[in-house]
Amino acid sequence: MPKYGYTLYCEGNPPKDLVRQAVAAEEAGFDFLVISDHYHPWLTSQSHSAFAWSVLGAVAQATDRIELATMVTCPIIRYHPAIVAQMAATVAVLSDERFTLGLGAGERLNEHVVGRGWPPVDVRHEMLREAIEIIRKLWGGGYVSHRGPHFTVEDARVFDLPEQPIEIFVAASGGPSARLAAEAGDGICATEPDRELVESYVDAGGREDAVWGQVVLSWDATEEGGLETAHRQFRFAAGGWKVQAELPNPINFDAATSNVEPADLAEAIPAGPDASRHAEAADEFLEAGFRNLAVAYPGTDFRGFMRFWADEVRPALRAAAPAGRA
Repeated sequence: MPKYGYTLYCEGNPPKDLVRQAVAAEEAGFDFLVISDHYHPWLTSQSHSAFAWSVLGAVAQATDRIELATMVTCPIIRYHPAIVAQMAATVAVLSDERFTLGLGAGERLNEHVVGRGWPPVDVRHEMLREAIEIIRKLWGGGYVSHRGPHFTVEDARVFDLPEQPIEIFVAASGGPSARLAAEAGDGICATEPDRELVESYVDAGGREDAVWGQVVLSWDATEEGGLETAHRQFRFAAGGWKVQAELPNPINFDAATSNVEPADLAEAIPAGPDASRHAEAADEFLEAGFRNLAVAYPGTDFRGFMRFWADEVRPALRAAAPAGRA
């Protein structure tokens, strides 16, 4: 049975609204929440970017059942992995062990702000692997010292640890990162329904039940309205991951997407009131082998979207998904 989650989209919502959305998502029956972890929004039109870990602390206290995860945190430049180990352990304790740590190699948009440069992707993957090693050592208890090619830790200990180990999933977009997820993580996540990516992960030893995905559903009274909202909030994705990872500021994304029109997003993002179209987009992930699927809603009527999801989209998924998927 797949699990379905709701995305707390920090770039598009003020922090108090994110907590309200978390409570509403739990009431609506979602299985988990994921939260973006940015310093900057993608676009100036988004105009928000709260500190995800403060929001997670508030959400952990405002909810009781729903699982929590970052999608995703970069533990290699803006944060030192020793700090990520402490942050994640604290959220796991506050949430009564409802937390999963999603990690990735990051984007220049957020990481360049501390002035430590932006390494090429192969180096970032090396750094991510080493960061995961450090985080796991610190979660093991006791004092840790580490001197590696990218990070140094001196006599560090995380004192408040959950009783159960925290699982880690790793963001991936190709074969090398899928293998990294299988070898160093407990799961994988992606934002495209890429069956080959999932197969690469499983073939490298990854767990089939630990595949996480995210789909954007721009529900609205009209398709035109939904596309306008998607354009305002998500057109940054039009250039693909290589563009997303490299541009430094929202103004650069504004410039890079200046020629993208709402209609250009019609094939990539379901928009409007047709539940079958939204169900088809979600089902692409189920068909590709994703078992944990977070939905990202770019609009403002989040309670209306949650009713639409529960009353119209999820029943359609049950009908459309193959046996064993929903």
